[in-house]
Amino acid sequence: MIGLEVLYLLAGLLFAVFAVGSATDRTNPKRWGNTAFWGLFAVSFLFGSYLSDTLNGAILVAMALAAGFNLLGKGSPPPQADRVERAERWGNRLFIPALIPPIVTLTGTLTLKGVEIGGVPLVDPKHVTLVSLGFGIVLATTVALVLFRASPAVAVREGRRLMDSVSWAGLLPQALAALGAVFVAASVGDVIGTLAGDYLPLNGPLAAVIAYSLGMALFTVIMGNAFAAFPVMTAAIALPLIIGQYGGDPAIVCAIGMLSGFCGTLMTPMAANFNIVPAALLDLPDRNGVIRVQIPTALALLATNTVLMYALAFRF
Repeated sequence: MIGLEVLYLLAGLLFAVFAVGSATDRTNPKRWGNTAFWGLFAVSFLFGSYLSDTLNGAILVAMALAAGFNLLGKGSPPPQADRVERAERWGNRLFIPALIPPIVTLTGTLTLKGVEIGGVPLVDPKHVTLVSLGFGIVLATTVALVLFRASPAVAVREGRRLMDSVSWAGLLPQALAALGAVFVAASVGDVIGTLAGDYLPLNGPLAAVIAYSLGMALFTVIMGNAFAAFPVMTAAIALPLIIGQYGGDPAIVCAIGMLSGFCGTLMTPMAANFNIVPAALLDLPDRNGVIRVQIPTALALLATNTVLMYALAFRF
């Protein structure tokens, strides 16, 4: 049965190769910092299941220290003229590999759950989407190598260059998602609910809706991930007050609450995959430029979500 361990192995091997490539990249003045960072990340994938929680935590702390002390850098990119020439040569065919992962992921999610060999599921039913995504990435890479007549070394080199450009920000969503799980296990939602009840005038459905909507956005700004904020704020305000006490429709409250969290995603550098990574890939002079442009839209959407939740949640 194909499960997450296969994906961990592939990812670990890839980052191990990135670490070796970083060590040999003499154009990067901070190559040893990159080597340590990607090497530790490879260890977490390859051996994390066999290490204690303390050792896994130590690896994460060491990686955070490497990023925090600015020990990461990047080497010299390929000449701009070469990149432009390749883009003009291949044209829209460059998008073919990019379309393969979502198509394969959707197809695999819908079809692989019932596939069995000798009575054993081919893919772990709990992780069929992630396994499909992994297969889609491998297939897309293979198609790109054939289509553009490139060697695997080119794919590895360009992949490392991309990760060096993104740097630690590429790992932030994974770390924040784990932090969200820790918050749920630590019952942070209950604590926030108690504080909100003690210090906020939540004496009506409108006040509760405003507190939930704003809380989802603010907590997402802190966490960088609306999915991490959702269980905390829903347990703190939505379930006991909006739904339990005032009779709000659970589907409407939760759906619009999640959208309110996404408004926070637009306004925080913690949502690195949305706001910091694009700026890094495009070499924007202002790394927070994407956020500055998005803030007016985010505030307008947050106000709209709050009005919609209050108008729709109590109609049924």
